[in-house]
Amino acid sequence: MSTLSEPRRPRLLPQNRKLRHLKGLSLRNLSFAPVQLRTSDDVALIRSPNKLGALKEAGQLHGSRSSDNLRHDSRPERSRSQPPRRTSLSTVSTSPAQRQKRLKQLLDDTLGDVFFSLHVGGIDEPVYVSEVRERSANFNFQFFDLASQAADVSRSCRIVIRVWARRLKQTTWTFLLEELVDLRDLNFIGTLLDRQYPPNALLFHLDDGVYSFDFPTRESAPRNAPPVATSSYNALMKLANLESSIEDAMQTQQRIMEQINEILNSSTTDAPDVAEQEVALAQKYVAMQRRTNRLTQARRDELQESLRKRSAAIATGRELQEKVEEDIRNNRETLVAAKQLLEETQQQIRGQRRRICSELADIFPITPIPNAPPLSFQICDVPLPNSIYDAATARTLNEDILSAGLGLVALLTKHLQLYLSHALPYPLYHHGSRSYAKDDISLLSDKSGSRREFPLYLPRGGSTALQWRFEYAWFLLNKDIEALCASQGLKVVDIRQTLPNLKYLLYVCSAGTEEVPARKKGGVRGLWAGRLKGRLSAVPSLMDGESSSAAGSRRGSSDSDLTGQHADALRNAIAKSNNAHGNGHDLGLPFASSDVKFTLRTKGLRENIAG
Repeated sequence: MSTLSEPRRPRLLPQNRKLRHLKGLSLRNLSFAPVQLRTSDDVALIRSPNKLGALKEAGQLHGSRSSDNLRHDSRPERSRSQPPRRTSLSTVSTSPAQRQKRLKQLLDDTLGDVFFSLHVGGIDEPVYVSEVRERSANFNFQFFDLASQAADVSRSCRIVIRVWARRLKQTTWTFLLEELVDLRDLNFIGTLLDRQYPPNALLFHLDDGVYSFDFPTRESAPRNAPPVATSSYNALMKLANLESSIEDAMQTQQRIMEQINEILNSSTTDAPDVAEQEVALAQKYVAMQRRTNRLTQARRDELQESLRKRSAAIATGRELQEKVEEDIRNNRETLVAAKQLLEETQQQIRGQRRRICSELADIFPITPIPNAPPLSFQICDVPLPNSIYDAATARTLNEDILSAGLGLVALLTKHLQLYLSHALPYPLYHHGSRSYAKDDISLLSDKSGSRREFPLYLPRGGSTALQWRFEYAWFLLNKDIEALCASQGLKVVDIRQTLPNLKYLLYVCSAGTEEVPARKKGGVRGLWAGRLKGRLSAVPSLMDGESSSAAGSRRGSSDSDLTGQHADALRNAIAKSNNAHGNGHDLGLPFASSDVKFTLRTKGLRENIAG
């Protein structure tokens, strides 16, 4: 639809306008004034509320007139009732409610619902029925396409337009308007703007613009444009003849096909030919069924073989299951004995851990400091404050004492990881008061390995960087103690309390009501004493000295290493014994050689020998 206000020229000549060029229809200034053209068949439409039902019930989609009448009838005159001039003085004395009511009644009388249908001469049914447009006085219907219709419709230049309307708050349709339109007589107006439309004015939307009967043609002057080469009249005529020939050929083809179908339907088939065809069809079905039978038999054989293999597998599985059940029955007693042994072993391990932790608590006594604030403890009479080394602590505590205390804590923590079977996240290296901790986990900027070792002693000279490394080493020691507590299910309140947390761990690990198992007798010391009793009767002084040394050793010394002094004394005693027996014969001790190092923790030398 064009909306240009300036006049322009149409692209279609009047004699070339066909129904295929019509794209849409518009209605302006709806008026319910009575129309002059009305047929007797329109009464049924007035009684019916449904538009399609009314069209079919009326049976006058093409009207009571024949196609010849439509071709010769001229365009009927429409009744144009001129409404009287209205004045606003009559509404001065009325109330607003009455004016609103009058305005609403006027609106109901003016607005309505409308739909239309298009009819072509020679065709009973309408070629197009529009949708229903509701509650308006100016209607723009949806566009449509009639180019795909038959040739007698798309090439027609005459059309009958019938319009039905319905007032608001009514259910019946009223025949409003009927127009016999010749598209060649339409006037080109180009646009819908700036127009004073008469009542029930019809506007036609073609491919090149808007047309109407009610306004003169508005065309712009031709422009001076260079000539454009177009088809000649002879070429156009050839195209028209060719199109007519094609249409005739299609009609002839359709007519011949209908004749052939009639001949085939009327002719009879020879009986022998039908019998031969039936026999061939039956043989085809038989061959198809035989092929299906062969496939089914092959599938049956595959399923039988699969069932046989599954039966064999099930039998083998049952035999294996019976064998396993028999093994389970035979090993049930062994399982019970193994569970009992495992439980006893766990009890022994728990008891040994209690004993070891109790002995460690005796070896490294952690006691409160007299006349000191709460949670102030000392280990082996060496006071060790919590992880806060400030000026007050430095004045009251010597640096060597602090380093010695941290070394004892590091030694105790390092041994506890072995007895509790829980590795420390930060390894500790005990060297007395020069112990240190190593951090292999954290992401440090310095990649040097020595920078990951943090001393557990105060630096000399008051260096700030070394002071930070000492405090970080103390933090790593506290984290190791926290990890040991967590392995035993203990929750540490404050990791900075080094000795209280360690004493709490030893107290919990050594607690229990059952009897603590006794220390196992033997080891390297017992093996050595037993063999010397049988083969070194000539050296009683050595045995007396060793017995006194064994009696004077503290509890738990059988699990510690021999010192260098004891090793030298043992080698001298063995040498004297060899000289006393003459010819320097060896006594057969595994550690008689001077270049062999041995410890009481040597694997394979622990035996239970009654002392």
